[in-house]
Amino acid sequence: MDPSEHHTALPQSSGLPVVTDGGLETDLIYHHGVELPDFAAFPLVDDERGRRLLLRYYGEYVDIARRAGAGLQLETPTWRASRDWGERLGYSAAELRRVNRDSVALLDELRDQVGIESLLISGCLGPRGDGYVAGDVVEADAAARYHAAQIEALAEAGADLITALTLTGTAEAVGIVRAARPVGLPVAVSFTVELDGRLPDGTPLGAAIAEVDAEGAPDYFMVNCAHPRHIAAGLTDGSWLSRIVGLRANASIRSHEELDAATELDEGDPVELARAQDALRPDLPNLALVGGCCGTDARHVAAMWGV
Repeated sequence: MDPSEHHTALPQSSGLPVVTDGGLETDLIYHHGVELPDFAAFPLVDDERGRRLLLRYYGEYVDIARRAGAGLQLETPTWRASRDWGERLGYSAAELRRVNRDSVALLDELRDQVGIESLLISGCLGPRGDGYVAGDVVEADAAARYHAAQIEALAEAGADLITALTLTGTAEAVGIVRAARPVGLPVAVSFTVELDGRLPDGTPLGAAIAEVDAEGAPDYFMVNCAHPRHIAAGLTDGSWLSRIVGLRANASIRSHEELDAATELDEGDPVELARAQDALRPDLPNLALVGGCCGTDARHVAAMWGV
């Protein structure tokens, strides 16, 4: 199948409902007993057992989308498959390029197996640093150079779009958009927020979106890796709210610091999480792409979609 056949307009950008997946890493660690050093799932692509496990994980969301009568977008397991993290795990630049490409191929294989031509493969990026801690300020141009190799590999393999999840600051988001535009793919930027609804570096969510839009707008924004209560705290009035198209909520109401220190999974209550997320809809007129993040699995996402 020619991957270019799938480089079409994104349904969520037109307001059409789209299911996306849940907390891949926490699901694998706590429900399947998989060790993921540095929270990296991409090495599973290099192992036959790991590939089967990933395909089973993604298959649950295929079923949810079918039952919900909605579109489907799945993230490649590449949130940690960038240079610094790859080097920590013993991957060379060439090996990282290959595993990013193979991650897209894995989802392309699933797309053929399940017969859903409209399934979108999102090339997933994570922050250069920690997903919960702001860390050192990253310049936009440096971020663009850092993320370009991964973006190019995902694009070459046929990803339909690029999604950067769990970003903690605006400059890295600007850099990722700059790096994604030359490969000709749509790009989505997703920030995470703390209990007060601000980014980990203290920037209000609305200000962060406005800043990135001013420097080079992505196709849309998301918020992920935070409970809906925490997201709600950041949803102040403004036209910027219409730029948020996707949510991937955490199951737990704990802070990022508490989750980092936890030794057991806090998976909350799927129905309560769905209700809390639904309460955000009046403030987010263009919300269309819905899934989960840390602590969630197919049960939570099914509850979000009422199936």
